[in-house]
Amino acid sequence: MKKSLRDQLQQLIYLVINPVVKGLIKIGFTPNIVTLVGFLLNIGVVIIFVTGVEEGNRGDLSYVGWAGALTLFAGLFDMLDGQVARLGNMGSRFGAFFDSVLDRYSEMVLFLGICYYLVGHHYFLSSLAAFVAMIGSMMVSYTRARAEGLGIECKGGLMQRPERIVVISLSAITCGITAHFIGGDYKLFVPGIPFHIFETISIFTFPLFIMAVMTNITAIGRMRDAKIALDKQDQVTRVIRGAATTVKVLLVAALLLPAMAFKEPNFPTPNEPGQLFYIQRTPNTNTIVYDLNIVDGKLDADDPVNVYWIRYADGGEKKPLNYIQRKFAYGIKVKDLGQGKYELHSVAYAKKDLYLMKPTGQPDYHVYAKIGNSLAVLDRIYIEIDGGTFWHPNVLYIELKGKDMVTGKEVKEQIKP
Repeated sequence: MKKSLRDQLQQLIYLVINPVVKGLIKIGFTPNIVTLVGFLLNIGVVIIFVTGVEEGNRGDLSYVGWAGALTLFAGLFDMLDGQVARLGNMGSRFGAFFDSVLDRYSEMVLFLGICYYLVGHHYFLSSLAAFVAMIGSMMVSYTRARAEGLGIECKGGLMQRPERIVVISLSAITCGITAHFIGGDYKLFVPGIPFHIFETISIFTFPLFIMAVMTNITAIGRMRDAKIALDKQDQVTRVIRGAATTVKVLLVAALLLPAMAFKEPNFPTPNEPGQLFYIQRTPNTNTIVYDLNIVDGKLDADDPVNVYWIRYADGGEKKPLNYIQRKFAYGIKVKDLGQGKYELHSVAYAKKDLYLMKPTGQPDYHVYAKIGNSLAVLDRIYIEIDGGTFWHPNVLYIELKGKDMVTGKEVKEQIKP
């Protein structure tokens, strides 16, 4: 899969910081220590902003520049802790939890310092933008955490935490450097407009206005994406429950209930290379075929059975099972018993034992099952349906057919639900 520009930049940064990460590991740093250091550095950012209010003046923006530099340095630790965990093989669930919690504390502390500085120097509108940006930042993080708690991934958006840290730090650094050359009280007026349209602090505050908008757009976008994903999950769950119920009824009927008179269906008989057995059922001739999965001339031990449709009703086209059919209806679970023998179970009914094996002296693999009172080579399962609905068909009977393992004679078991 093609990586996004964001992922490519992240990998490039990892190449640069990995030597530092290895050094931290050698001197005994753990991921949790790195996370804690990052949080303490953000406390340092707040101290700089508070000092800029208590000891500085409105025109001295050097505090903003130094706070931006320390913010950028603290942000580096967001990447270092994860890499220390990966390269040092020290990852843990508590470590991930600890990192997530301190990241939220760090960001709220950072915005606390920014708001304090802007209010202290009477930039009230800008402080409001910073506060709204803080709300958006928290909601971006919360929507992801809540969505992942519901089992879906929710990482989209243009203003994620790394982007927020970069915007805040670079704008603050640029503001501090610019103030050094043009002064912290510089204002730009346009003739005919009674107020200035730009001042030095705008280099820092204008990105905060953008962030106030973009963070909340990102959070709302994640809510929309989560709704789409959750609605799909709910729909699939409803279908799965219905399909699983139907298949279990059919298979339980096929495997457990007493026999009735046999009626031969007039259906095409598949004859595929490596075919093991097949399932057919009314109201159409479409057939589910199970055959050997041969890769490079050998049976694939991890996935020895292929399952697919031959859609005779659609011109004999072969098609794979869809997700629901594979996972909850006609798929097969496989357990390797060793020595070329495999235990098979239907995903919908695990009580019926099937065995894929090649008996001593026999050249081919077959699937063996108990049919009636005989251990037989399974050849076909047939389900006769007469009306009903898709989810609740009226099943007249189910038939199992195969060949007795000892005598080679055809054996059949027909059951009525």
